[in-house]
Amino acid sequence: MLTKESLITSRLAWALLMTGLVALLTVVGCAAEPVSFDGERAMAHVEALCDLGPRHVGSPGNEAAAAYIEAHLKEHGWEVERQAFAHRGLPVRNVIGRKGEGPVILLGTHFDTRPLADLDPEDRSQPVPGANDGGSGTAVLLELARVLGEDVTGQATIELAFFDGEDRTGLGGWSCCVGSYHAAAELSERPAYVVVVDMVGDATQELYFEWSSTLWLQERIWRLADSMGYGHYFVAEHRHAIVDDHTPFLQQGIPAALIIDFDYIYWHTTHDTPDKLSAASLQRVGSVLETLLKGEPLVDGPAWTSGQVDSP
Repeated sequence: MLTKESLITSRLAWALLMTGLVALLTVVGCAAEPVSFDGERAMAHVEALCDLGPRHVGSPGNEAAAAYIEAHLKEHGWEVERQAFAHRGLPVRNVIGRKGEGPVILLGTHFDTRPLADLDPEDRSQPVPGANDGGSGTAVLLELARVLGEDVTGQATIELAFFDGEDRTGLGGWSCCVGSYHAAAELSERPAYVVVVDMVGDATQELYFEWSSTLWLQERIWRLADSMGYGHYFVAEHRHAIVDDHTPFLQQGIPAALIIDFDYIYWHTTHDTPDKLSAASLQRVGSVLETLLKGEPLVDGPAWTSGQVDSP
């Protein structure tokens, strides 16, 4: 026969057991909750970057943007490398996040902005805010840093490369893509392929094939976009030939593709501000890249090599 004390003990044990089961189910439920790309979060990154001020090479805003990127990557468990060097007397800083094991896949963008709005119809003396040109690609990669988990990094080493010094071309003797040329020269491991995103946030988004990009890689990305219902925005037709941050990798024989909306009418003007962008445009690009990496990211291309880069 149970005593009063044993009955209390039994009930307490039962209550503790049930509490533990509820806690376990809660944890399991949270773990099972999918994490996916959020265009609104990406848009918040665009706004935060623009709030830092102009981000041209050597400016306080540029250093603040590099610190912002680095902090976000570390928050989400990425190993971070800063590539700092000088070019024409100014400090250039690439920020590279790395996570995973296996063949390398590099996603790149630039975070710097143009110091002079040389295409502005009214005032060419002001810097470009760079919401789309410098902000949108950065925002997409930052949001991908949050959502790419072991389902991706268990298949490949993902590198998220934020290049500096892309947008000073033709000013003061600068050539294009100073940061990405440096990064390509410093590769210790050859990527299976490279995808660069630049100016992808335009509210009236049209993303065409770029002539110099690796065709099989473009076709794979655009087919995937079409299967997701984005065929109206990812137009599988060639339109522009562009020197951008994918170019240094192409010159090394590495497959590389550029995703860009080069018909953005506010390019290199003071009107390149967040109100010209949409979260939906960022969502489409981010979701396509997320789906690419969470699927089978290393199939559908010709024979590729990924490994240590041989010295010349």
